[in-house]
Parts: sequence; C-alpha cells; structure tokens
Amino acid sequence: MLTGNWMMDFCVCELLECSMILALIVLLLVVVIAHVSAKMIDHTRHEKEKHYLTAKGTEETFPSLMDPPSLELSVVVPSYNEELRLPAMMDEAMEYLEKRQNENPLFTYEVIVVDDGSKDKTTEVAMKYTKKYGAQKVRVLTLVKNRGKGGAVKMGALSCRGKLILMADADGATKFADIEKVEEGLQSISEKPDNMAISCGSRAHLEEESVAQRSMFRTFLMYGFHFLVWFFCVRGIKDTQCGFKLFTREAALKTFSSLHVERWAFDVELLYIAQCFDIPISEVAVNWTEIEGSKLVPVWSWLQMGRDLVFIRLRYFTGAWRLESERKTQ
Repeated sequence: MLTGNWMMDFCVCELLECSMILALIVLLLVVVIAHVSAKMIDHTRHEKEKHYLTAKGTEETFPSLMDPPSLELSVVVPSYNEELRLPAMMDEAMEYLEKRQNENPLFTYEVIVVDDGSKDKTTEVAMKYTKKYGAQKVRVLTLVKNRGKGGAVKMGALSCRGKLILMADADGATKFADIEKVEEGLQSISEKPDNMAISCGSRAHLEEESVAQRSMFRTFLMYGFHFLVWFFCVRGIKDTQCGFKLFTREAALKTFSSLHVERWAFDVELLYIAQCFDIPISEVAVNWTEIEGSKLVPVWSWLQMGRDLVFIRLRYFTGAWRLESERKTQ
C-alpha cells in the first residue's frame, strides 16, 4: 500500500516537473519569437507619403512634428475604407472648427485625414474637403500600403503643425464638440514636465450598459483584455482604447517617436510609453455612440490585441524595442 502511494506521489512529481519544464520551454519560445519578430516591422516612410495635394492639385511637402508649431490644433483622422462614414464625421468636425474660429480668429487648426491604404474612394472623399476649405485647413495623407490604425495615426501625428494634437476616429462615434472636455482634462493637469501631457477620452462610464448588451463570451474577452492591459502595460487608465485622445505637441513627439505597434493595440503602447516617461495623463468621460461599419472583428481582433500586449512587454523587456532618448520641439 505504501509502495503504491509512493509510486503515485512519484508520478505526480514527475508530471509536475515535466509540466514546469514544458512551460519554461514555451515561455522561452514566446520570448524568442517576440524578440526576433520585432525586427520584421518596417516603419520606413515611403517617399509618396511625405507629400500632400493642395486644392489646385499641386504637390507640397508635409512638415515635421519636430518643427516648431504654427497652429493651435491639429486633428488626425485615421481612415481605412471610410468613404461612407467619413463625410458625416468631417461635416460635424468642420462645422465645429469653423464656428470656433469665427468666434475666436486667433484659433487656428488643421485636419489631417490619413488614408490607410484604402481600397475604396476614401482619399477622393477627403480631398473634397481640401478643395472646399483649402489645404491649410484640410490635408490628406495617403499611405502606400495598409499599416493599421496605429501606423496611420503615427504618420499623421508626425506631419502635424499644431500645439495640440487630437486623434479622432473617422466613424464619428465620439461627438466632436467633446474636444472641449479633453481640453479641460489637459488643463486640469497642473504640472506638465517639459509641457508634456495627455488627455484621454473615456467610455468607462458606459461599461455597465455595454456589458448588459454583450454575450458572456464577448464580456469575458473584454475583461480578459482589461486584465492583460493592467498586468503587462498600463495601470490607472480605465479605457485605453477610446479613439479620442489629446496630446500636447511635446507629448506627441515623445510618445510617437517610440511607437512600434501599428495595429489595434497601439493605444496601449502609447500610454505605456507615456507612463515610462512619467508624462501625466488625465481621463475624461465623453459621449460615445456605436456606429455601424466597424473594422474591428470582435473575437479575432481581441485575440490579436492580447498577443500584442504580451509582445509589447516582452520586446521592451528583452531590449528588442527601446524608448527614444528625450527630444522635444525647439
């Protein structure tokens, strides 16, 4: 009897030992894959992506985020196959911005629509606004190939002229007038090291209602993603994924200079970089409405983002990715 129990205990110990070895091998393999694959991402900006067309069709060169600002506000609108949803968002944004400028002539702005390698007429639709308002107010950056939302936002931000830079989704899910709320969030930050600060729009106040409308599986994925964000990357921010964020120019330069992720999890890396540099972040509740036509595939996109979160942490930990040395606009 004792021999049988001893044999059983021995088998359990062997099984545990083998499981631990297997887990270590899998972990090592994941770390190696994360490190090696980090070098495969091409961040090179194509020559055609350095220019935009004026209302008259002439080609001009985009400025650099490293240049001194010449406007009060830049709005970056990442767009992929958005010929149908973009007009409503642009009409709302331009109406607000034009009204604000009429009330305060010192307020200057630009909107940069970034066509992320669309297969439809997104660029043509966006160019209608350039022709209507002029290239000083609306510019279209057409990417040669699809990079992903993060890549599109980064390319747009690096081409901005504003003291403040707002990223806003092309679907218009957040009311554009809520820019005043994120501006107040930015102003509420009393200490801005090197004038760096970020204000994030948030839908966290709507989470209880959204959970009631989701299936149990999608709710599980959502909370799983929130846990991974908290565990691996960002703490203290309830909603990292809202596409309505306002940066000071200095904060944008600091964060986007180091950004690597070009797909859906780019927001998390941006905030991770900001927290690494001790850039203060405020979170402000904004109005948000579900708009049909989302490019996010519920299950696959969540899994892809989960993978990216793990890889973000591992790539910085192994040194495959490094934070850029401190730079700011002169």
